[in-house]
Amino acid sequence: FDFFSRFISSFGLIILLMTLVIKTVVFPLTYKSYSSSAKMSALKPEIDKINAKYPHTDNQQEMLKKQQATMNLYKRAGVSPMGGCLPTLLTFPILWAMFRFFPASIELRQQSFLWCKDLSAYDSIIDYGVKIPILGDHLSLFALLMAVTMWAYSRFTMNSQPNANDPSAASMRFMSLWMMPIMMFFICNGLSAALSYYYLLSQLVAIIQRIIVRKMVHKDKVLERVRLSEGKP
Repeated sequence: FDFFSRFISSFGLIILLMTLVIKTVVFPLTYKSYSSSAKMSALKPEIDKINAKYPHTDNQQEMLKKQQATMNLYKRAGVSPMGGCLPTLLTFPILWAMFRFFPASIELRQQSFLWCKDLSAYDSIIDYGVKIPILGDHLSLFALLMAVTMWAYSRFTMNSQPNANDPSAASMRFMSLWMMPIMMFFICNGLSAALSYYYLLSQLVAIIQRIIVRKMVHKDKVLERVRLSEGKP
């Protein structure tokens, strides 16, 4: 932040460059997670066959066989559903550091960017004139855009999963798609616009990175590997 501040006067541009640097540095950690997700998406035809073979979700024994068949499929494809979780968790300290940094940054005070007059405060586009519980007395546009982008990122991620419509994952799907964006909106609505702006950019870059990794994973090769390993110990 201090390095870019020496050469650039626009703090909105500085935050953009910071985001690109951070996402580039942590990309080796998140690549495995993105790659596993892309490979699991390629396995959708095989997952559909397993779902057709074990259609009864209320039968415990059948569900156990379905889970075993699914895990066997992932193993034959060289995919670990949990393999990318730990590297992704390692990036959380950076998210927390940004959460602490932007609201406390003195340099951002009275610094304007786009419609925001002060990046150290919330960018109110609507003032209600009355304080609403949890929401407050205003609407922050950056916080709203961040929440919408987080929803789009979750939707994009879930649509790439072969078991996206699995009833057993409905609660997880609801939490990721709706609860997290709504909760983050309420949290960031009263915090600095710079923080919401950073999270917004971070989600956009993550979507672009996922699209690039997905194009790098060849679905035909993943399916060919599965078919060649069929019936082998």
